[in-house]
Amino acid sequence: MKYLNDAVDETRRAETAQLKRDGYEPILEKSRWCLLKNKRNQKTSQLAKLRELVQYNLKTVRCYLLKEAFQHFWTYKTRYGAERFLRTWTTRAMRSRLPEIKKVAKRLRKHQELLLNYFSVKERLSNSVVEGFNLKAKLTMRRSFGFRTFKSIEVALYHTLGKLPEPPITHRFY
Repeated sequence: MKYLNDAVDETRRAETAQLKRDGYEPILEKSRWCLLKNKRNQKTSQLAKLRELVQYNLKTVRCYLLKEAFQHFWTYKTRYGAERFLRTWTTRAMRSRLPEIKKVAKRLRKHQELLLNYFSVKERLSNSVVEGFNLKAKLTMRRSFGFRTFKSIEVALYHTLGKLPEPPITHRFY
């Protein structure tokens, strides 16, 4: 989605400059956020501006509509349906004659297998375990700030993450 937003923004900038050079009224000025924001997060003034822009046949509007159409990709439940949608969307994008969108479509085709893996493991796997280990490792390294060698930090990590037994204490405090 970041690449699609960048494509919309680049197209908007180029088209705004072109309209100024050609002497047309600045339709696209102050329309950046109404094109880039998610519809649910837009203010009523931004929605009104968007409704006004959609009436024109501008490259920016076509780019925005392709970006919005791609949002449907994340609603698919199966890999097969998502693959079919991705194939048709990239074909539409390549025929759109918008160079920025073509770049995004080529990138999506290049990474198609990685994108579709999301649908294969969507509900079965979570990265929460890895994130938990990362947090514990960072906290342990922060606590072992005074250690001078990597070996001592490594031992501290093994004890924290592996729940290894602590060595016997040689000194007792009362």
